[in-house]
Amino acid sequence: MTSPVPLRRVGASGLLVSAVGLGCNNFGRGGTKTETPAGTRAVLDAAIDAGVTFLDTADMYGNDPGLSETLMGEALRGRRDQITLATKFGHSGRDMGYPASGGKASRGYVRRAVEASLSRLQTDWIDLYQLHSPDPQTPIEETLDVLGDLVREGKVRYIGHSNLSGWQIAEAHYVAAERAGIPFVSAQNHYSLLARGAEREVLPAVERFGLGFFPFFPLYNGLLTGKFTRDHAPADSRIMRQRQHLWQEAPWDALESYQAFCDERDITMLEATFGWLLNRPALSSVIAGATSPEQVHANAAAATAWTPTTEELAAIDEIFPLPADPAA
Repeated sequence: MTSPVPLRRVGASGLLVSAVGLGCNNFGRGGTKTETPAGTRAVLDAAIDAGVTFLDTADMYGNDPGLSETLMGEALRGRRDQITLATKFGHSGRDMGYPASGGKASRGYVRRAVEASLSRLQTDWIDLYQLHSPDPQTPIEETLDVLGDLVREGKVRYIGHSNLSGWQIAEAHYVAAERAGIPFVSAQNHYSLLARGAEREVLPAVERFGLGFFPFFPLYNGLLTGKFTRDHAPADSRIMRQRQHLWQEAPWDALESYQAFCDERDITMLEATFGWLLNRPALSSVIAGATSPEQVHANAAAATAWTPTTEELAAIDEIFPLPADPAA
């Protein structure tokens, strides 16, 4: 049965996305169930069936650069109209093998990157094309110009960015407005109950300039799902494979208080976390990764399982207060 995952508007744009999205960085990742075509297809089948139709990937994802997009292109063949597809370009930390042509947000680089993504994804258009990380070598004017050209050509419907700071979000908005160009419609940044730094500058900028917001690592690598305790961590989890320090250094007093909060309301920690996130201003979709159909269906069900009251939001703020500003 299809889960009634609602659609949400992305900022002030005309783009609609499912309130729960699927992060596709596990596709083609070694050591996961989704490193194979069959594993990827199983998760994508479950997502579409559950109404999780907003799929977010990047050209750098996968054991080999581009593998996530390649696996998705194969699995989604014949179903392109059933999903809203987002990908990213220009991450500063991975070489995609393109010939040198300036910075990773430069005109030449973006042209190469978009054609490669379109080919791997086996599609004629990308619904949301996102700058993956800031490029200090390229003026934002040049990046906006080439992305605007892609929109006018129909290769891209909307443009967004990821990992920009508050001032960079403001700069991009004003540059687009001054040049009568096509603006960014979305921002994607690290954000969760255990990483609330975006509330200082990023989220106020997102609201001020009418962007839609997508948090990445919204479940903090699984620590906010209820599957982990102070004394136990699933052996096949991403944390135990790659980031054991997150479990070892987790704020267990706060997490145990949060579990008690959930138990008092007869809800799971996963449901509480989705409920809190979907109550955040400007948030368009909670993009959560998954390596099994069961995880996809659980995330989809959590979209509408619990709506917090004002008092409950205040109680959660007491458990997970915004840390002091390190710059203060």
